[in-house]
Amino acid sequence: MNFLVVEDDAAILALLSKILLAKGYQVTSVADGLDALDLVNKEQFDLILLDIMLPGLNGIDVLKRIRRNRIETPIILLTAIGTSESIVEGLNNGADDYIVKPFKMEELDARIKAILRRGQSFEKPKDVDQIYLFNDISLNDTTKKVKRNNEEIKLTSKEFNLLKYFLQNKNKVLSREKILEDVWGINFNIGTNVVDVYINYVRKKLRNNPQDKIIETVVGMGYAMRED
Repeated sequence: MNFLVVEDDAAILALLSKILLAKGYQVTSVADGLDALDLVNKEQFDLILLDIMLPGLNGIDVLKRIRRNRIETPIILLTAIGTSESIVEGLNNGADDYIVKPFKMEELDARIKAILRRGQSFEKPKDVDQIYLFNDISLNDTTKKVKRNNEEIKLTSKEFNLLKYFLQNKNKVLSREKILEDVWGINFNIGTNVVDVYINYVRKKLRNNPQDKIIETVVGMGYAMRED
């Protein structure tokens, strides 16, 4: 597997590259946001480790441009900023995970493996449209389009995967911890309400009226999509 590491701290960049190479990954490393974007547009990577504070172009802007170009390569943000706001901003703009500096390599390795496993779990047979239905909502996993009453709804990659997960588990009550593990690939407490934030994003985009939440809150247990 080929990883891109984008980090402007020379010591951290050298250490990450050395450890990832020792684990059997191919590694391409750059220290500038513009250089990273140029590489991503030219080459295919299996995972990107992206620092937020970068010269040339900051990590969030690199992330936005990558997703704007419909490149779905998994991205883990490397950040020294551990606030909920910065974390949610990164996740909302298409990051798959984040890790706060300083971090232990064991933790980063666990997050990498979780994301790679999750990517495999979302693989589908080629040339077969996979369509999920819920009342007047349809999700086409081949074309990546979501419609309600035949009107297309624009979702981010993470919102799409979250809705798909609920459609695959209709009429089941899903805990926040279970959603975080299966959709984000994170099986430990990240200390934010990112699941609640994303469920609200999906609700707002799909709702027909303020009372129409689609995804129901089950007090003390989690969330569920229940058919009429």
